Amino acid sequence: MERRIDISVPENKGKERLDTFLTREVGQVSRTQIQKLIQNGYVTIDGKTVKSRHIVQPSEKIQVHIPKPPPSDILPEKIPMDVVYEDDYLLVVNKPAGMVVHPAYGHSTGTLVNALLAHTSCLSTVNDITRPGIVHRLDKETSGLLVVAKDDNSHRLLATQFEKKSVLRQYVAVVWGIFKKKNGTVETMLARSIKDRRKMQVAKQGKGAVTHFEVKEKLPLTSLIYLKLETGRTHQIRVHLAHIGHPVFGDQTYGGRGRQLGGLNQKDTALAMELLKIMPRQALHAKTLGFIHPQTHEEIFFDSNLPEDLENLIQKLRKDKR
Repeated sequence: MERRIDISVPENKGKERLDTFLTREVGQVSRTQIQKLIQNGYVTIDGKTVKSRHIVQPSEKIQVHIPKPPPSDILPEKIPMDVVYEDDYLLVVNKPAGMVVHPAYGHSTGTLVNALLAHTSCLSTVNDITRPGIVHRLDKETSGLLVVAKDDNSHRLLATQFEKKSVLRQYVAVVWGIFKKKNGTVETMLARSIKDRRKMQVAKQGKGAVTHFEVKEKLPLTSLIYLKLETGRTHQIRVHLAHIGHPVFGDQTYGGRGRQLGGLNQKDTALAMELLKIMPRQALHAKTLGFIHPQTHEEIFFDSNLPEDLENLIQKLRKDKR
């Protein structure tokens, strides 16, 4: 369980940055750790997320959530990996649905990092010890392509491309409902949910997030769409699609399963139930990945086939077109 700390700013408090104030008040937590907690939405003031540079004010109510630390000893595990590409500087892996990218509370084994440690002794150390080589992530139940850095210089150069939004990331998804227009962009602020810290939500304050979508095919009850990310926020695609009324099919967290059955007629309900059995997770796959190689400086692109469950779902929907 995570630890929660409630702090009331004293009435006579002078001007001070939030991160500096909390470093002293919380204790046994470094300023860098405090800044990461603030950045990731684990710190709220009067129920709202803020930035590290926020100047604390008298009588403000600060709530700090400190997640339980993951295990420090990560063991190599010989887990099969679909390595799409590998050289002396990086790997590109096609992650299966159901695999967590790196160890965290509740997932100390069976992660992609465990598999990577068994595959190679060369992984970047830019991140903390639980995330060697990990430049970016995919949700546990999202399948698809990930780039992994083998050395620190390659990691930094790849991370810079993600920060500058120059990495090509194209996803395929089956979502609920039929779109009124073929193309569109969803641009909002995203923040961690106050009610459930494991979820994200569209908010007035938070981190900017931009998702572009293109409808490829209208299917029974659903649409097949392609998506391109400008930003890579936690749960970004899933939250954005739910926000515009088209949650990812099968997404339990953001309204893509049972919640969509209400209002369907008997025939459509039966079809939806059958489809949900085919797809027990969110129907989302990171299909295409492109970036500048950190050593050769050449543009490289990778494309992956749809996983079997998503392919089966699409074929079933096509057969039931009417």
